[in-house]
Amino acid sequence: MPGGRLTQQERQQIALGLADGLAYAEIARRLDRPTSTITREVMRNGGPTAYRADLAHRATERRAHRRKQAAPRESQESAQPYGRDAEAVREYEEQFTTVVMASGMPLMMSRVLSCLTLTDSGSLTAPELAQRLQVSPASISKAIAFLESQGMVRRERDERRRERYIVDDDIWYQSMMVSARATAQLVETARQGVGVLGPGTPAAIRMENVARFLDFVSEGIARAAEQARDILHATSGVTSDPTATSDLTATSDPTATSDLTATSDPTATSDPTATTVPGGPAEPGSGRA
Repeated sequence: MPGGRLTQQERQQIALGLADGLAYAEIARRLDRPTSTITREVMRNGGPTAYRADLAHRATERRAHRRKQAAPRESQESAQPYGRDAEAVREYEEQFTTVVMASGMPLMMSRVLSCLTLTDSGSLTAPELAQRLQVSPASISKAIAFLESQGMVRRERDERRRERYIVDDDIWYQSMMVSARATAQLVETARQGVGVLGPGTPAAIRMENVARFLDFVSEGIARAAEQARDILHATSGVTSDPTATSDLTATSDPTATSDLTATSDPTATSDPTATTVPGGPAEPGSGRA
């Protein structure tokens, strides 16, 4: 496979492939490039619906110019703890950011989350984030506000009264619970629609089926998140044995989900006023399930 940066011609081929509805893997095969290269290129330049070859090429040139200008600063920061390869860490951070973006999170929010997650301390101040990512403080503030709404970061004051943004082992649990609550709110709204549309009508039946499906999903997410957090908290710090993660599988009784099925009486949801909203009202933010 060819190496180096994508050429303008290759970017035009990517744009044509996206317009034709081709999968990233197929576009990569035609260009003889890794699929990850195509995925990263598209996601960092607007996504599959907004990708433009000329804009992507100019953006890459600007990033390369900024890296060249920032070379003295990077050379001072190139020393990584634990003997890590600085270039490998940068490439991995970019890859992690791309995957987070593919899940639906905007670019700047993904970059901030990746930067925080991949630091050993798990916490940075706004100026530190702005310096690392070479963006404005306003961009950091907006990204943090979004991540907070998703339960992905929290704020603390350090001993110097500086505000620090922190990620910890609970961020994915908190994010899952925000998602479950948002989905539960959608369930409630869908069931309200049954009464408005008239029980038994095609549209009302459709909304009831939406509510039943999402109700099952949101309750399952909340239950799985609670179970996983309890198990991982119980085992964290006890052992560094890589086989220790088998405890999670071993204690996750595969029959446990049958309780949810057993209690999900299909007739119980016929009442359009009935709601099951675990965790209370939805928080602001994404409704990702």
